Amino acid sequence: MSRQKVILSKDFAKDLQEAINTQSYDKLFVLTDEQTHEFCQPSIQNILDELEAQSITIGSTDLNKNLDSLAKVWAELGANGASRQSLLINLGGGMITDLGGFAASTFKRGIKYINVPTTLLSMVDASVGGKTGINFNGLKNEVGVFNPASVVIIETDFLRTLNRQNLLSGYGEMIKHGLISNQKHWAELLQFDFENPEYDHLKQMVGVSVAVKENIVEKDPFEQNIRKALNFGHTVGHAFESLSFIEDRPVLHGYAVAWGMVCELYMSAVNVGFPQDKLRQTVAYIKENYGSFPIDCKKYDQLYDLMKHDKKNVGGVINFTLLKDIGDIQINQTASKESIFEMFDFYRECMGL
Repeated sequence: MSRQKVILSKDFAKDLQEAINTQSYDKLFVLTDEQTHEFCQPSIQNILDELEAQSITIGSTDLNKNLDSLAKVWAELGANGASRQSLLINLGGGMITDLGGFAASTFKRGIKYINVPTTLLSMVDASVGGKTGINFNGLKNEVGVFNPASVVIIETDFLRTLNRQNLLSGYGEMIKHGLISNQKHWAELLQFDFENPEYDHLKQMVGVSVAVKENIVEKDPFEQNIRKALNFGHTVGHAFESLSFIEDRPVLHGYAVAWGMVCELYMSAVNVGFPQDKLRQTVAYIKENYGSFPIDCKKYDQLYDLMKHDKKNVGGVINFTLLKDIGDIQINQTASKESIFEMFDFYRECMGL
């Protein structure tokens, strides 16, 4: 898998124009959702008009990260004369970069695409690393391919348009990057004040967070080994997220990951000795900023069944990424059903449920 170019932008219009100019293409398309079409596309409309780019817009939120939306993108590309030499710009959050990347990777067996993430979650996670896909059959990212964007342009000024909840969603992935990298970055992340966010400081931390992911992806692009570190918090987090959709009480991805990390830090402490003081500090920060996802013991079996669909599993055995300490990653860890239920007990107790 080719390495993608990631640009932490200082002059967004100039960087986007140069990125487009480096690609040979016959037709240019831009994919947005209803929100980014209204609030983000105007910032690049002059460039798009000059290049005669054609717009494709789908519904907002992760509920639209599905086969119907994917088919709409394919259909509009085809109806407007896209060829294998065309170029797609994905302007939006993780839903758009995931779905748009998958659409580009499969249309005519693959066209080039550029990601312009507009949410914190997409900047530090979804748009970087080459994973694309859609939700299917009630499961997160069940269908997709590995195929990186040609270029990813990160314009952190878009973050000023986000509400607190969407900032926190992306920040959940940043906390994960801190836990799997080093104590300095982890400690810095736990000091950030969302009551009075300093956007210049956040931009600096975004750069560090993206570098953490890039370094891991470069070592293991197809998730055979160390890239599984990026799934910390996700085995349980994806189960929480799937349950939230099943029960029609949807939660943002980064919130689900944050709650998943509470569970998997406990599992790390019990199974491989993650330090109790760092467990308490991280859990306290998550509880203070993310609240909790209410569950009772009647949900344990359903959550367990959802976890069995995780893509890291082998032979139906649930596979965890755990931490012996900050930056000390233990992949391919398993646990009994009994210990997983004890993990849910800990989550409910420490979250006050």
